Parts: sequence; C-alpha cells; structure tokens
Amino acid sequence: MTHIPVPRSARGLAVELSGQNVQDDRVHLLQAREIHAINAALAAGRPLLVRGEPGVGKSQLARAAAKALGRAFVKHVIDSHTESRDLMWSFDAVKRLAEAQLAGALRDDLVKARADLAVCRFLHPGPLWWAFNWASAEAQATLAEAACPSKPDGGDWRQGCVLLLDEIDKAEAEVPNGLLEVLGAREFTPIGHDRPVRAEDAPPLVIITTNEERVLPDAFLRRCLVLHLSLPEEETALIAFLIARGRAHFPQANVALLRKAAEMLHADRASAVHRQIRPYPGQAEYLDLLRAVLGMAPDLRNQKKMLSAIRDYTLRKQVDALTPP
Repeated sequence: MTHIPVPRSARGLAVELSGQNVQDDRVHLLQAREIHAINAALAAGRPLLVRGEPGVGKSQLARAAAKALGRAFVKHVIDSHTESRDLMWSFDAVKRLAEAQLAGALRDDLVKARADLAVCRFLHPGPLWWAFNWASAEAQATLAEAACPSKPDGGDWRQGCVLLLDEIDKAEAEVPNGLLEVLGAREFTPIGHDRPVRAEDAPPLVIITTNEERVLPDAFLRRCLVLHLSLPEEETALIAFLIARGRAHFPQANVALLRKAAEMLHADRASAVHRQIRPYPGQAEYLDLLRAVLGMAPDLRNQKKMLSAIRDYTLRKQVDALTPP
C-alpha cells in the first residue's frame, strides 16, 4: 500500500496493534488530519515531525501508520547520549579488542587474524540502515552477529519501513543537524564499506517525535513536514475525544464509566493547566485509569467507586496537584 485511505467516518481509522505487554495500547485511532499528514510525507519524500505534549499518542501514531501501510516498523528512542552516527551504525570496539587479544595469544596466521578482525565484522546496523535497506542490514547483522529489529505487528519490509525516531528533543543539536544530509540524500556509507547504503524500492517513512523540551534547528524544521497533536481544549470536545478512545481500547466498558473518567481527567487537567503543574494529565493517563479500574473491579458500581479511589495515582502525579487550588 502506497498510502492510507482516508476514512469517511468522523471516528477515524481504528488500527489494531499486537500488544506485547499488558499496558500496551492495542488500538490507535488515526484521524483524517493525521492520515493526510502521513500520506503527504510519503508523497513528498520528507520526514514527518510530530509535535505535542507527552502522552498524546505521537509514538503510537508511527506504529499505527506502519500497520496501516503493511510496512515493517523500526523504533529508536533518542536520549542525551545519542549521536547521529548511532542512527546509522554502531561499532563494537569492546568485542573487537577481546578478539584481537585472543588472536594475538593463539594465532600465528596474521593474514587470517586480520580478516577475522576486519571492521565490518563488528559493525551493527542502526535504525536508519534497517529502514533504508533491510536486506543489506540483515546481511550485515548476520556478519556481526547482531540482533534484528522485532516486528510486533508483522509488517513486511519488502513493502517498505516506517522508522520512528522518538524524542529527538532529548538529543544535542548535532543529531538533527547530522540527519539533514542523510535523510536528504537517502544514503550513507558505513565505516569499513566502500559502497553506500541506499534507500531503494519503497523509500522509508521517517516519523520523528518531539515533546518540545528543546528548540530544533530551523534548517531541520524546513526539511520536515510537521504535524501538531493536541487534546481538545473545550470540555465537551475533550470528553467526547476521550470517550471515543476509551471505547476503542475497552469495548466491554460501560459508557457511563468512560464518561465519568473523562470528566475527572478534564477537571484535573484544567486545574493543572491553570496552576502550570506539568506534566498535564492526558490521554495516556486516562487509558491507564480505565485499565486499572477495569482490572480491579468486576461491576459498574464498584468501578465508579474505584475511579475516585485511584484518581490520585493516575491523574494527579505531582505533589502540588494533590492540594486543591
């Protein structure tokens, strides 16, 4: 599939995911505006930068896009230690040193020892390598005895890949700047290789998320399409938004329970916004609240009681939020 069909229903496109853990979100509702942004990024051949507060569904959107497109999903979470090279390849210097010491102690055949210590034998493909050219990355991983990415939703890399670079704002400016040429040229040459790794056949869809903790370079922003995700601000719209997601994730739940939880979240979120107590409770906290209640109470009456009992643990995570304004 080269693009995602836009649903006629205002509810959006429900994409079912394979939950690996109990707390995993099993369903993601792709809205029409999100699908348009994904399709536009595919057509333009540009990365899609998804902006928004934590817990609004940025990372889940990338995985849902991969499932809807039938593509393999590759994820890499960026942190303060990430360098741009890490996204292309990593070099296992420790293993090479250990084998060099062993070779020096046991072997007299220098030619064979040099071949065994060739740089390419210790080169692990990074997420961009897998996204650009899965077959090449797989061959390199076999040579270096490195692991392949898991494919939680069974996507086919022959249809292309969706690469999620999560939380790029955690990295230094060198990382987004270092990605400009690679993403623009869709190729890079790993150390120890004389041929570049190129994005062939179906170019990857690169989705990059930011929680807005750090300003991104202007040159990087110009080379991305940008999708802003946010929760509705108006009470009725926010409650309807949350109920729709609650029904998608927990179809067995009573609508009255979903509404009560949504009303609680709206009240606590409005208080947190007014008092500037971050992080604001959002969609992730709403789903956690429902997941906990449904797992702890068997009937609607007890479920409603349990909402109030565990509200402080799910919706009011900062100490200041426990004190009324």
